[in-house]
Amino acid sequence: MTQDQRHIDVWNNCLNIISQIIEPQPFNTWFKKIRPVSLVESELTVEVPSNFFREYLEDTFLDVIKMTLKRVIGANARLVYIVKPVQNQSYMTLPLGAGAPPTNKTISVGTYQPSTNPGPLVFPGVARVQVNPRLNPVYNFANLVEGDCNRLALSAGENIAAAPGKTAFNPLFIFGGPGLGKTHVAQAIGLSIKEKHPDLVVLYVTGNEFKTQYMDAVNVRNKLTDFLAYYMKIDVLIVDDIQDLVGQGNQNAFFNVFNHLHQHGKQLVLTSDRAPVDLQNFEARLLSRFKWGLSVELLPPDYNTRLSMLRARAFREGVEIGEDVLEFLATRIKTNFRELEGSLISLIAQATMTHQDLTVELAAKVTNKIVGEEINTITIDKVQRTVCDYFNITRESLLSASRKRQIVQARQISMFLSRTMISNCSLSTIGIETGGKDHATVLHACNTVQDLMSTDRVFRKYVNDIQNMLAAASR
Repeated sequence: MTQDQRHIDVWNNCLNIISQIIEPQPFNTWFKKIRPVSLVESELTVEVPSNFFREYLEDTFLDVIKMTLKRVIGANARLVYIVKPVQNQSYMTLPLGAGAPPTNKTISVGTYQPSTNPGPLVFPGVARVQVNPRLNPVYNFANLVEGDCNRLALSAGENIAAAPGKTAFNPLFIFGGPGLGKTHVAQAIGLSIKEKHPDLVVLYVTGNEFKTQYMDAVNVRNKLTDFLAYYMKIDVLIVDDIQDLVGQGNQNAFFNVFNHLHQHGKQLVLTSDRAPVDLQNFEARLLSRFKWGLSVELLPPDYNTRLSMLRARAFREGVEIGEDVLEFLATRIKTNFRELEGSLISLIAQATMTHQDLTVELAAKVTNKIVGEEINTITIDKVQRTVCDYFNITRESLLSASRKRQIVQARQISMFLSRTMISNCSLSTIGIETGGKDHATVLHACNTVQDLMSTDRVFRKYVNDIQNMLAAASR
C-alpha cells in the first residue's frame, strides 16, 4: 500500500464497519459525502461539505466514529475535519460569501476647528478619514435567487455596478415589504461596485443611523460642517430604510448631500418599505428627487422562486433535503424570503438537535411554530375566497377577464379590501395576485368602490358584510 493511497484505504475500511452499524439511509446521507484527504501517523483528515455537516456528524455519530477509528487506526486515532468551500463544488456556483469584507481608500475631508486666538474666526483644516463601507460579504449577487419578484431590481443593480453614477438609474429606489431582500440587493450592488471599481468609496448606512449622526453633529460645535463634508466625499451612498429619515433638520442635511452627490455624478441607492408616493412626513423637494431615477418594487416570491431559494440555501449549508420537504416549505411559507430561510434553518437545527430525519412531518411541526400564529392573518388569497363565497362565484371567474357586472364588482371589491385591510400591500402586488392586473387598474377599482359605497346603500352593505366576515375570521 503506497502512502498516497493509505488514507483512502483506511477510510474505506472505516466505511465498511460504519455501514454495518447504522441504517442505509443515514449512512448514504452523511458518510458517502465525506472525502479522505490525508493520513499522518494516527491523524486522519477528511473533507466535509459544511460546518453544519460536521456538527451533525459529531452530535449524532460521534461514538460510532470514535469506535471505528480506534479499531482501524489504533488507540491514538484522531479525526480532523476541513470544510469544502461551496464555490469549489462543480455542479453549482453559489459562493458562501464568507470572505473578507471590502475596504475603502482613506479620504481627505475638509474640517473646521476653532482658532486658538480669541475671536469668531475659524480656520479650515484637512483630516484623513478611513471610511468603512459596512458591507456584508454574504449579501452578494451570487447568493440572490432571481425570479419575477426581483428581476428588474437585479438587472438595474448589475447595470449600476458596471457604471455607477453613469446610468439613468440614479437614484435607484428599491421598495417593498419586510423580508423581500431590499437590504440584500442594495448591499450586493455595493459589493459588486467595490469588486469592479475598487478605488470608489462606498458607504452603506441606514436612515436611522444617518439621522442619529446628524443629531450628534448638530450638538457639537463645527461638527455639522464636518458631517456634511464627510458624506459629500462618498462615491456610492447606499441608504437603507430611508422611511426612517423623519425630521426637518436631517432631511435638509440629506437633501444637501443628495444634491451634491447627484450633481457630481455619484451613485445613490435607497431602500424603503413603501413607494415614494406613500412616504409620510417627507419634504416635497426630497420626494421629487427620489423619483428622478428608477423606482422598483420587490414583490413576494412566487412558488418556483421560493423553491429555488430553498434548494440554494440547502446547498450552501451542505445538507441534502428531499424535494418533498422543500416543496412543502415552499408551499407553506409564502410571504417573504426571510421567513422562508428562517423555516429552513429552524428545520435543520431541529433535526440536528433531536437526531431526527428531515421529513415533511418534522417540517410541518417546525413551520407551525413559525407561521402557526398567522393562520388567521388576512391575505389577498383569503380576501378573494371570501368575496367568491359571498357572491357565490368561482375564484377562476374572479381572476378572469370577464366583464359581467357581478364579476367586475366582486373583483373590484376584492382589490379594495386587499388594499384597505392588509398592511403594506402595494397596488402592484394586488394587481399581480388578481389575474395580472396593473397598478392603475387596481387604483381605479379602489376609487370606484369608494364612490359606490358613498352613493349605493346596497353596494355598501356588500362591502361591509365581507369586511365583517374577514374581521371575524382573523380574530
